[in-house]
Amino acid sequence: MKFLVCISNVPDTTTKIAFTPDNKEFNKAGVQFVINPWDEYALTRAIELKEAAGSGTVTVLNVGEADTEPNIRKALAIGADDAIRVNAAPQDAYFVAEQIAAVAKEGAYDVILMGKESIDYNGFQVHGMVGEMLGIPTVAPAMKLDMSGNTATLEREIEGGKEIVTVNTPFVASCQQPMCEPRIPNMRGIMTARTKPLKVVPAVGEPARTTVAEYALPPKKQGVKLIDAENAGELIKLLRNEAKVI
Repeated sequence: MKFLVCISNVPDTTTKIAFTPDNKEFNKAGVQFVINPWDEYALTRAIELKEAAGSGTVTVLNVGEADTEPNIRKALAIGADDAIRVNAAPQDAYFVAEQIAAVAKEGAYDVILMGKESIDYNGFQVHGMVGEMLGIPTVAPAMKLDMSGNTATLEREIEGGKEIVTVNTPFVASCQQPMCEPRIPNMRGIMTARTKPLKVVPAVGEPARTTVAEYALPPKKQGVKLIDAENAGELIKLLRNEAKVI
């Protein structure tokens, strides 16, 4: 069984967000980047399934420039066998999906896993695009994944409940908690990651189909006004005229 796990390089959740002076790009200065937390569920589950089967490979794939390689090496330290980096900035969801689909097709992977979304853009788009480009099923968002031969059983979240589906390989799945407990690299993993293969390939297809017109921070929170409990009329007036919620 060949697993392809797609990982994104995202700002740490504690990062203070800032943009370049023209508000067209995220300002990376002084920012600590991490593996997208949702992708860690996909990576760990792929490793667990490979270990349970006693055979197979787990390849991690990242669409990004050279500065993403420390987190690719971390994924290798967690337990992936090898890695591929598409040497291009992840310009938009379609562009990223196009790169993933090209790698997946060339490598004839059985299972393509990724997080349900990246925590920087929260797009929830790439997995569906990849499945469509490859002409294979997509299950999203998956909370549980088990394999029996070439058949997978997945539990996914739907409005008001859960749905259990089965699908034969190849397929795409996006992952979320509580699929597994994400692993952290141990010392042995860190040492072996240094020698594991990391292949760099050029991007394919057309440039991004969308461009950012402008980024903007949300408005700052306004000060709190305290109204005397006996002054209901003033409270209603403020809710109607200032807060505009009634």
